[in-house]
Amino acid sequence: MLERYGHGGDWATARELFGANGGPRQFIDYSANMNPFGPPAGVFELLRNYGDAIMIYPDPAVRGLRNKLARHHDVPMDSLLVGNGAAELIDLLFRSMRPKAAVLAEPCFSEYREAAVKNGANVEAIELRAEERFRLTPEAVREKLAQLRRSGLRGGQTLWFLGSPNNPTGQVVDAAIVKELLDEGETVAVDEAFMDFAANESELGVLRDAASREGLIVIRSMTKFYAIPGIRLGYMAAHPALIGRLAALQVPWSVNSLAQQIGEAVLEDTRYARDTIAWLREERQWLRSELAALGLVTYGSASVNYVLSAFPDKRSWTSARLQEALGFKGILIRDAAHFVGLDERYFRLAVRLRPDNELLLEQLRQLLSTNPQAASREAECE
Repeated sequence: MLERYGHGGDWATARELFGANGGPRQFIDYSANMNPFGPPAGVFELLRNYGDAIMIYPDPAVRGLRNKLARHHDVPMDSLLVGNGAAELIDLLFRSMRPKAAVLAEPCFSEYREAAVKNGANVEAIELRAEERFRLTPEAVREKLAQLRRSGLRGGQTLWFLGSPNNPTGQVVDAAIVKELLDEGETVAVDEAFMDFAANESELGVLRDAASREGLIVIRSMTKFYAIPGIRLGYMAAHPALIGRLAALQVPWSVNSLAQQIGEAVLEDTRYARDTIAWLREERQWLRSELAALGLVTYGSASVNYVLSAFPDKRSWTSARLQEALGFKGILIRDAAHFVGLDERYFRLAVRLRPDNELLLEQLRQLLSTNPQAASREAECE
């Protein structure tokens, strides 16, 4: 199982599972949703010149990066907190709030549930349904609200944690739903880790609202869009009072100086951002249409750099078998059956550059025309 530690992009596990056949290899990784263009050019120049800075403590308040993020989003600097990846901020929020219950719309990023359980919160799940394209509906939200009220839970005792765009389904949460929850006195955290990929980010996202609206928290990741997962870097927008409480709980020097400098550098490359968004708009639609031509079902919005895919009913292939067969051919995919609410028909694919996508599709055509057991045996013998 490639998702041994709960995530995609695990190259060490991939080598253990598939790399023995022919020795070390350069996998084509569809299991992690990373910008395939790689980091902006300024990152490499910064790395070449970083040596002297390694002997100096990083800014504990991350002022340079927070200042640039504030200007980038047009929000006050004191409404922003930078962390060692979005994962740190998710955990930090649960540790600070200690909610009695966490409301999750599942399937979703597994770390929401893990952080809730680790911090003693009961998980109240809303089941996202395939027949509704995995969209979070106002009706489902109101039903869950009524259920919480009947059980005696009020605003301040619960934390709604919603992905937008949601991972792995790719759907964006309607801003009207967020507003309705806030008006009901609920606390809402929105994970917008993939929102940078959206052409109409300002219309879909709620980050600016979070800077002034109590009860609303938005978390962003810089690692996906700028292809820097080895540098753990994320940030949070919220009311300054909450940011102050969270900062007091944060580990000192959580964000190292290299991450801070890289964060500042990538924000300056506006052409990189424009080119990425323009490319994704076309490539994602093309990939979805090609997957559909193979008889696969696809989900998600145009705002994300990944596609949730599924085998139609009554097929002998499963996501685990497909992952294995492709793995031995040097292609990694995410087995989405490990997400709560999905089964063995589902797998997730990142959107990569056209040559890689054409290679993936060719391998899929060959594999899906064969018996899965035979395909696995053939791949192991190559």
